[in-house]
Amino acid sequence: MSARGGQNARRQRAQRGTGTTVDIEAANRELAVARQQEKPCPPLRGRLLPEGDIETAYQVQQVYTRQRLGKGHRRVGAKIGLTSRAVQESFGVFQPDFGVLFDDMSVGDGVEVPIGRLLQPRVEAEIAFVLGADLPDERVTSVDLIRAVDHVLPAIEIVDSRIAGWDISIVDTIADNASSGLFVLGTRPRRLADVDLRLAGMVLEHAGEPVSVGAGAACLGNPLHALEWLAGTMARAGDPLRAGDVVLSGALGPMVPVTPGAAYEARISGLGSVRTCFSSEGAS
Repeated sequence: MSARGGQNARRQRAQRGTGTTVDIEAANRELAVARQQEKPCPPLRGRLLPEGDIETAYQVQQVYTRQRLGKGHRRVGAKIGLTSRAVQESFGVFQPDFGVLFDDMSVGDGVEVPIGRLLQPRVEAEIAFVLGADLPDERVTSVDLIRAVDHVLPAIEIVDSRIAGWDISIVDTIADNASSGLFVLGTRPRRLADVDLRLAGMVLEHAGEPVSVGAGAACLGNPLHALEWLAGTMARAGDPLRAGDVVLSGALGPMVPVTPGAAYEARISGLGSVRTCFSSEGAS
């Protein structure tokens, strides 16, 4: 993976052996138009980005990140995607990815989200880490992680895709900032020592009925494993995790399509609950 933030922003084109034209600028532009016009675009893979070319997909993500930072937005952390076997199997991908969290993606616990802010929203329950120390090393140990985590919170990630019909490969989702949308954090922090993350059971409810169930073990065996993967990956990319960062560690169970006007509550053993709701209609 190329160093994040260090790529030249000019248009990049090349021909690969597959015959696919690589156009990082065009891929970023199509995603931007999808956001602005509230109309998903066709898959990027095999058209603007080669199948399986993860490095190039991250370059598209980097362009988006620089543009957001250039407009005054602040990076507040990162999200890990594709950690649940159920989610991996649903999209035919079998490795994690990551995206960037920005300040305007945070939504308060229980605050109504205008449905028009999103294109194809889905919700999933996660465990969020809040770091109290930097993680600059490419190789980190469990002790490094435990020392670096200040506290953990229950979270709901509102994932979204700018790709029509969620017809995504790992290339599409990485380029689309790991299919990020918004995120909601609980408000009662817990110390790592007080929670068994691997065995933490999760239920996500809609109208009092379970719509997704899982546990910490569904997230790469333990959410700390996901954090370890991210810390090493971002350190190698030259943009390590820093104190104060929020890390969404990945889904504990299957994603659930959002119903306009609905409310969703996630309960995670040892962490408590977090809630989000959506308007029946609303402008972006």
